[in-house]
Amino acid sequence: MSVVDRFLRYVQIDTTSREGVDRVPSTEGQWDLARLLADELRTLGATNIRLSEHCMLQALLPANVDYDVPCVGLIAHLDTSPAVSGANVRPVVHRNYQGGDIVLPGDPTQVLSPARTPILETMIGDDIITSDGTTLLGSDDKAGIAAIMELVARLQADPAIPHGPIAVAFTADEEVGGGIDCFDIDAFGASFAYTVDGETLGEINDETWHARGATVTFTGVSAHPGKARGALVNPAYAMAHFLTLLPPGLRAEHTDGREGFVHPHAGSFDAERATVSLLLRDFTVDGLDLKERALRECAQAAAAAVPGTTVAIDVQEQYRNMREVLDAHPRIVAWALNAARRAGLEARTAPIRGGTDGARLTFRGLPCPNIFTGGHNFHSTTEFNSRRGLEKTTETLVHLVQVIAAAHAPGAASRPDSAVSAPR
Repeated sequence: MSVVDRFLRYVQIDTTSREGVDRVPSTEGQWDLARLLADELRTLGATNIRLSEHCMLQALLPANVDYDVPCVGLIAHLDTSPAVSGANVRPVVHRNYQGGDIVLPGDPTQVLSPARTPILETMIGDDIITSDGTTLLGSDDKAGIAAIMELVARLQADPAIPHGPIAVAFTADEEVGGGIDCFDIDAFGASFAYTVDGETLGEINDETWHARGATVTFTGVSAHPGKARGALVNPAYAMAHFLTLLPPGLRAEHTDGREGFVHPHAGSFDAERATVSLLLRDFTVDGLDLKERALRECAQAAAAAVPGTTVAIDVQEQYRNMREVLDAHPRIVAWALNAARRAGLEARTAPIRGGTDGARLTFRGLPCPNIFTGGHNFHSTTEFNSRRGLEKTTETLVHLVQVIAAAHAPGAASRPDSAVSAPR
């Protein structure tokens, strides 16, 4: 079974997570994939396989070298985003891509185009993998799962590949947040880890957002609309005014690179209360503080513009930029860069405009940068990966465990390739 075969099998299992569910995992489908993976790990000879009450699957590959190597963790998440349906995924392999638009067969209005996704222009001759256009594909993060499982298979098939102990984990509810709080780091046993949950080949993410979530609630006065004059204060107008006051330059759709944003993503209202939830993101704490200040000023101004309206603002930290911790562990990032280069890729570090389970784990004491998977257009019906993307991700993991083992071999410190720098 190849990594592509594994991937095509996994994406057909519906593991969509669900917002607002007070349990982990939030959906039953995640159990289906976790149990399948546990059986496969058992068949492949992994040891200490545990599936927790919260659908956190962990396993171990013992070292095959006779010197001490720290245990490295490899992590991917089971669930797919609730933003687009993950039910009845029908993967399509577009073989030997020769450029131009790819019309997805299940919904011809869904078109994968180099005009909107320029990286396709670098993928001539590759096999492009999409859904049929009616669902997402699930490359986020079943590509990571497939690459880790293929690594396990290759190491078991070829004992000549030197490696230290490898802890493997597949986690629940990454997409809706909170799942990783149920992850048992001590039982996992890794000294450091990598999430395999990134995008462009060669990119190692050692930086995430500083992230906060805000809830702004406008309260008015309800009254019968037939007798509303002088009595009704409709907070929906304050909420609408608030959204127009937010600076256009802070909108997510107007930012890229290292620019942060304020993003309203959910809301509701009735004649008495109007609530909007927002994401605040920036790569620096100072930048995030400025965005929170702007949000508070706009909310207060909106309430003042609708007399009789009051406003309550609640802001909570969600996660922090993992670079704060990873800068103290340059070897971990350098090993991943080295492995990607050995796989023939142009390796580089890059910030990820999002969060990973690794960001939370890093601040819980398990340093955890993020490795690419070759996937693109996550959380959409035009999500895609490719044969080369999956194969190069797997190849990088095979090199990674060897690089880490070699760095701890007797006499390693005196070799030129033991450098620990992680250039930006």
